[in-house]
Amino acid sequence: MDEKEFFEYLEKRQTPRYERVHFDAFLNKVGFSFNLPAIHITGTNGKGATLNYLISIYQCAGYRVGSYHSPYFYKPNEMTKIDDEEIDSGYMISLFEKYRKQIESFDLSSFEILTFVAFSYFNEKKPDICVIEVGMGGEIDATNIFEPILSIITSVSLEHTGALGRTVSEIARSKGGIIKPYVPVLVGNIPDSADITLKEIARKKESPYHFVSRHHFVQTSNSGIDFAYGEYLNLHLNSHALYQVKNASLAVEAVTLLQADFPVSEEAIRKGLAYGEIPLHVETIDNFILDGAHNPEAFESLVSDLARLEKDKPIHALFACFRDKNINVELPLLGTYVSDITLTSFDHKRARTEEEYFLYIGEYAYNGDWKKALELLMSAYPNDYILVTGSIAFAALVRKYILEYLRK
Repeated sequence: MDEKEFFEYLEKRQTPRYERVHFDAFLNKVGFSFNLPAIHITGTNGKGATLNYLISIYQCAGYRVGSYHSPYFYKPNEMTKIDDEEIDSGYMISLFEKYRKQIESFDLSSFEILTFVAFSYFNEKKPDICVIEVGMGGEIDATNIFEPILSIITSVSLEHTGALGRTVSEIARSKGGIIKPYVPVLVGNIPDSADITLKEIARKKESPYHFVSRHHFVQTSNSGIDFAYGEYLNLHLNSHALYQVKNASLAVEAVTLLQADFPVSEEAIRKGLAYGEIPLHVETIDNFILDGAHNPEAFESLVSDLARLEKDKPIHALFACFRDKNINVELPLLGTYVSDITLTSFDHKRARTEEEYFLYIGEYAYNGDWKKALELLMSAYPNDYILVTGSIAFAALVRKYILEYLRK
């Protein structure tokens, strides 16, 4: 296989199946294990940003950091890195070919394949510490095959209810599956029902239970956000997303809990947090605002920032999402804070089509060609903000288009 053929193969092996029977049988067959020091992160929202802040802090402290996260924006290599270097396609393909017979015999999904490749890569390269983000949930997620040095649960709210549970407590139980016996767990700001569930899981497993403290003195400016957490005053984020303060606080608390084994200086914490803006989190490029909000909790965080930004100039939204997303909550919430919303679609088998927006077509404009819709908004409102949101995949697609074509 060449790279193109391999990526097409992975695309064909995407599946909505959510279980661990196939993957566990495969791992047992090939005798696989993963024992490197690693942090495991789950959560409805914030897990990717928390992962990025941890990577940055540990890199600034001089550690070689392996990381695995999903989804990717443009190509699967992005999911697996050591420091800032993506895994090589040649390595991915050679490892796949080595185990292809077993992979196909156990009918592994693309995510299971990529997870196996990533963990094998880390086993070979041996970074000092790894930061691993779950794909979905936790208990039966493909990444949940090792004992971490710390488990982090960033947030818990309703998502993927068909797979994870119908209540916040049930979803918390799924995410609590990453809690391992005697391994500390750190949780973010979560509902009481989730807290009760997670504390019970931690108690049964004798896992020390920690929660993030409150941050203070939050101030915004054109250069980003300043805040205080614990003994650390005047921490700076190169971001305009206020919700990132919660994720950065989790990262600071996490490195504090692990100081005995992975010492980190105050300077490394400060540099790590200020290192760079995280893409698609209220990211601003010229007059565009790009945000990957894709569930009600994420939209609540997004609109709190829009309320601040709309004081500068009006905001016009271009929205596309997957068909399993709760637009009955997301669109009315977004509509409260923007001047108008244009609905659209994009080239993805899960993308919502015009017919699937039928309840809102009379209220909002629809243009099935997202590029034309974007250009019409740019032409009509050259001095206003244009917000692109509804899906990480969609926002990433538009981001690439803006950087490659519109800014030439």
